[in-house]
Amino acid sequence: MTTDPAPLYPAGLWQSLRDSMAADHTALSARRAVDSGQQVDLEELLRAAIDEVARQLGADRGTLYLVDHARGELVSRVAHLPELAEIRLRLGEGIAGWVAAHGEAVIIPGATADPRFAERVDLATGYRTRTLLAVPVDDAQGQRIGVLQVLNKARGTFDVADRERLQVLAAEVARLLEDTSLRSQLRPGQSQSLEFRFNGIVGVSPAMREVYARTTRAAATDATVLVQGESGSGKELIARAVHCNSPRRDGPFVKVDCAALPATLIENELFGHERGAFTGADRATDGKVQVAHGGTLFLDEVGELPLAVQGKLLRLIQERTCVRVGGTTARLVDVRFVCATHRDLEADVAAGRFRQDLFYRLRVVPILLPPLRQRGAVDLDRLIDHLLFEWTRRHGRPALRLGLEARAALHAHPWPGNVRELENCLEAAVVLAPGPVIDAEHLGLTPASPRPSASDAVAPGSGEAFVTPVDSLVVVERRYIEHVLRLCGGNRTQAARRLGIGRNTLLRKLGGEEVP
Repeated sequence: MTTDPAPLYPAGLWQSLRDSMAADHTALSARRAVDSGQQVDLEELLRAAIDEVARQLGADRGTLYLVDHARGELVSRVAHLPELAEIRLRLGEGIAGWVAAHGEAVIIPGATADPRFAERVDLATGYRTRTLLAVPVDDAQGQRIGVLQVLNKARGTFDVADRERLQVLAAEVARLLEDTSLRSQLRPGQSQSLEFRFNGIVGVSPAMREVYARTTRAAATDATVLVQGESGSGKELIARAVHCNSPRRDGPFVKVDCAALPATLIENELFGHERGAFTGADRATDGKVQVAHGGTLFLDEVGELPLAVQGKLLRLIQERTCVRVGGTTARLVDVRFVCATHRDLEADVAAGRFRQDLFYRLRVVPILLPPLRQRGAVDLDRLIDHLLFEWTRRHGRPALRLGLEARAALHAHPWPGNVRELENCLEAAVVLAPGPVIDAEHLGLTPASPRPSASDAVAPGSGEAFVTPVDSLVVVERRYIEHVLRLCGGNRTQAARRLGIGRNTLLRKLGGEEVP
């Protein structure tokens, strides 16, 4: 799910980032990515902003605290904290907590002498806070969404001019937050604790955390990536996240939908053609491969490529050269490949529908995106809340809420169309619900198939189906992992891929034992 960002950014903070482009090229690239609604790493984006805030205030450190409404706390999601992963303060605790609770800016010339100072943070970090300036961060509606804090001014102490400057920057940070998918989590009444990674991608389940980890590691390299998952599960978002957080982020991201083009046109789409190559070719034209030079070529539904084109794609990946249709000259291209498919390419290789050598070239870094039905109730609720916020906002119905029976119906649905189906379902409900509450009847869902009971249980290994009597979640999870392992013939790597988790995670969930 991506959201439409506001077209303009506040000038002051981002102009500074632009001016310091040579010093912080990553920050500028991240800003541009959010400008266009892309899947930039939000931690990186906010860290770049806070780095610039600290620089403008002449401070040694800067911290952005965000309000976690579900836990009634402030959490330091962005800070210069080599010592701690995060700081959590109860609303009212410490100077930042006091600012969040009272909505007033404070200048502290001697932090340790102030009774509001939370000394436990310095004790935990080993950092000595001397001077401090903190201001509230409020959204356009005046709701408190965070606190912006700077520590230890390089020369002297913070003054009124610094406070006024920080308040201006806090307003700009608030506008930045409003332009990301974080905005749905920063509203009062949240039942889920604040969690985020990539802009526009929602989910915190173990399977999604594994996806994020692989995406982050892949993005730092130039390796070819293969994203596998069912239709509607969000493969293109992951592909874009790989590009947007890579060294190629300033280059083009060029998509080729291999399933949407006739077989006779795919080669021309990829490689272009020379003048006179066919009737009507009155001039030479670059293909998408050359257009993507210096950036990323995203081959969506790569499993649909005809065998003849698969061979040319293999040569392109191996040699980094391409030849236009009707041409003889090989042209060097500098392209990073990210591919996606909903097909089981291993089965296609076995059936002779997909080249084995190409399969291994594409699957250097495999990322398996789980279907929505396997991501758990927490991810589903997060997606429901996020999508409802976006659709009610876009369609001018901010007071519309979801009824309990409607939410239960959403949880009972198997979601064969995954996140795309959920997105369309909720948009239709927001548009069509006549009153202030979305009821189950407004969702337009087909009745879900009845869930199997314990008496319907099948013997382990008897086909793809997995049914288990009601038991603890830990036991059911282990049984399911063992079931998938049997389906994969005991191959732990293949089973981990099908489960959407890492091999080490699979072993840990099995207690580290060897699987027979």
